[in-house]
Amino acid sequence: MEPKTLTIFLTMNLFAALAIPVRPAAQEQTNEEHHVKHHQYELVDIGTFGGPASYINAAFALGAVNQINEHGTSVGSSATSEPAPPGSNPANCGGIDGKIDFVFHAFKWENGAVTDLGALPGDDNCSVATSINANGEIVGSSEIDIIDPLTGQKEFRAVLWKDGKIRNLGTFGGRYSLPGSINNRGQVVGEATNAIPDPFSLLYQLVGSSQGTQTRAFLWENGHKQDLGTLGGPDAWAFLVNDKSQIVGLSYVNSTPNSVTGFPTLHPFLWHERQMIDLGTLGGFGTFVSTVSVNGLNNQGQVIGASPLTGDQIAHPFLWDDGKLIDLTVQSGGVIATADAINDAGQIVGNANFPNGASDAYLWQDGMVTDLGTLDGDCFSEAFAINSRGQVVGQSFSCVSGIVRSFLWENGSMVDLNALIPPNSNLFLDNTLAINDSGEIGGLAVPPNCANENDDLCGHAFVLIPCDDEHFDNKGCEDVAETAIEAKPAPVIQNTTAGGQSSGTASEIADRGRAQVGGRRTFATWPQK
Repeated sequence: MEPKTLTIFLTMNLFAALAIPVRPAAQEQTNEEHHVKHHQYELVDIGTFGGPASYINAAFALGAVNQINEHGTSVGSSATSEPAPPGSNPANCGGIDGKIDFVFHAFKWENGAVTDLGALPGDDNCSVATSINANGEIVGSSEIDIIDPLTGQKEFRAVLWKDGKIRNLGTFGGRYSLPGSINNRGQVVGEATNAIPDPFSLLYQLVGSSQGTQTRAFLWENGHKQDLGTLGGPDAWAFLVNDKSQIVGLSYVNSTPNSVTGFPTLHPFLWHERQMIDLGTLGGFGTFVSTVSVNGLNNQGQVIGASPLTGDQIAHPFLWDDGKLIDLTVQSGGVIATADAINDAGQIVGNANFPNGASDAYLWQDGMVTDLGTLDGDCFSEAFAINSRGQVVGQSFSCVSGIVRSFLWENGSMVDLNALIPPNSNLFLDNTLAINDSGEIGGLAVPPNCANENDDLCGHAFVLIPCDDEHFDNKGCEDVAETAIEAKPAPVIQNTTAGGQSSGTASEIADRGRAQVGGRRTFATWPQK
């Protein structure tokens, strides 16, 4: 999978270090090395609306916080059978990586049924559902029937689905708006452009244009949209809002291009008690958002992201906690490369390099980094999400075959999720992107005749329902309980490296693996047709 473009939304998952309930041995798998038992899962293939693919967004990707709410309702986007008309915007049409020329519609999966959420009025407009709260309110984006003459593509708007209706959240007089996330209070944050010319517009950087207008962070609540202001510059963008109404995003601190990036200096912010707080940087200037980003916000007001050091254009993961910005790179036990998710306990997951040369998924807590390992035979892994039970999901990558597998880590043990679903399933799980506090998991999978590396072109969104005390009465779990656990075969191997081996340092291998599994998608460029 190629890196995703125009990926706006980041990660926020809850964690409270609770023990995982277990069922009788006949319904579980045992990891012999760690003596850890894992539940089996009912597998739900979301399918499509007649087109080639569907997807649930990654937690750090376009529209990606709370893809599955606490009731198990899941949201995403699915291709219809209609080809995308000329002028379609691949931010909404085109699939998870903007490469499929079909009309996509937002979907909601709930209690075994998939609902087409539709789009804003117009001919063949595309839509994406990105985040759902506990009350079933959904945010996302939709095209409208107006072409932006600067791009030749349809404009799009942040939208809210509530009570079966779609609502246009509008702009500040400009051509675009996008949602960041929605909290359980029904507050929505995001960005919207106004009509004031701005050669440094954050959104128009995505098309490489200096002819755009200002990008402004917004808070929408109770039918009203508020401009949150900036840290002193012309632009700001809000990404995440927690249940305490705290908001994180990025803002210019002035209007003067700096000598390093050629753009005004960009800092992360925390909007707290109606004030925008400058979180600072680790010393460098960075670019939007390849080296300056905010990746997570918990209900304690802790923020994770990335920032360069002085004279360094390499992204360093950071934790902002109680007024202190901490470089997470060098920690006891390993060197952290990415900070992808944080929970309410302040525990962080992502990818790190370890003294033994491994580049693996990790769990950080109180300055200590725990190596979560890889699946057997693999050389690289990255964790993308964590729930309140301490379950971690992500991807494990083979540097020999190029095959990517979805993993679950719990109670000290990592397991291939393909080994926990019925062996006669038609899907191979390769991209695990979300997990809620009930242990329900969502992501991307490949059906037969779809190569592992092409899940963005022909993959299906999936949901896994654990066969545990909370879900064991499900019809699907009755079927699973009678099935012996077997490892599923990997799809046909493609693009094997010369000689069957991958060379380079752990960091170099990790970078290659991350590009293939989609582990660090950025939105440095706007997806073009």
